[in-house]
Amino acid sequence: MPRPARPDRPAFSRRSPRPKPDHRTRQPAHEYELEALRGLEHVAVTELDTVPLARDIRGLRFWYPGDPERLSRLRSVVAAYRIRSWDVPRPRGLLGNQQLGELTDFLLGVAEVGGHRSFRLGAAGKESGVMQRLAEELQAGLNLPHDPQDGELLIRLRPQEDGPGWDVLARITPKPLSARPWRVCNMAGGLNATVAYAAHKLAGQRDQDRIFNPMSGSGTLLIERDLMGPSAAMVGVDLNPEAVRCAKSNIQAAGREIEVAVRDALHTELPARSFDLVMADLPWGDAISTHTDNEALYPAFLQEMHRLTSQRGRLCVITHEIRLFERVLSAQQKWHAHELFQVASGGHHPKAYLLSKRV
Repeated sequence: MPRPARPDRPAFSRRSPRPKPDHRTRQPAHEYELEALRGLEHVAVTELDTVPLARDIRGLRFWYPGDPERLSRLRSVVAAYRIRSWDVPRPRGLLGNQQLGELTDFLLGVAEVGGHRSFRLGAAGKESGVMQRLAEELQAGLNLPHDPQDGELLIRLRPQEDGPGWDVLARITPKPLSARPWRVCNMAGGLNATVAYAAHKLAGQRDQDRIFNPMSGSGTLLIERDLMGPSAAMVGVDLNPEAVRCAKSNIQAAGREIEVAVRDALHTELPARSFDLVMADLPWGDAISTHTDNEALYPAFLQEMHRLTSQRGRLCVITHEIRLFERVLSAQQKWHAHELFQVASGGHHPKAYLLSKRV
């Protein structure tokens, strides 16, 4: 007697395994806030979105249960702070027995993870009697020296934005994140590394790009791009032998292999269309060059970079000589340009522009 036909079964009858939960989500979360240069907040928000487990994100403020070391690897921000709030009307309230004990424990937790060896207060009125007393109490409770100028554990106090109390922010690293560990040599007029990172991100990161950095200085633009991922080629030149030596020291400290040479960026003798992306931090006429020199440099620079870039190549320019550069742009017909950002950095407000060739 024939057996009854079995009902059709799906080709794969096993249940899909449930994704393994991340144990870190069960750990206590702490609140953090990132500090970005004014004008680069949008770049920092984009990078924060890549941090696994970061949640309840409100701008640059968020909760995070993971290892703070992950936050110390963010490259678009100046610093990362852990935050705690106290319901006190004035900083004097932090000197109460309960509040001072909670504050000390909070700061000890940050210092133990970050390895800070001193501390300082960053707040309006930090020379007041209340702040001096708070510094004395914390020095005893933290067993760390109070160094008002260079203390590694930067403690900021500010009124809550959405409440009656006060926020206390403790920087999780002894140095700002913008102070890159590879920077063993500095040059006058050196570019802030977070600005270099933002410029590369907004100019477009492509593995196949052949990249050129004229007037490469201490190598910031080169190193920041090389740390972001592969490229087809990367070359930097500078007319100043001291700058090239400085760049080589930083490149070695970063553990990278990047070609830099002493050469005039306007007379490289390189073949036409050698590069797909040119990244340039042009002289601003203060620490490097003069405004008069830049009047001649900027038009000649655009002309030579047009020769060196491929047909669909890009040119990213960072400069504080904004009026001059925009005047030079309006007088030429070879480049399209749009503004990427304007940033507040070191008392200056440089702009970054992205240029593409007119067809």
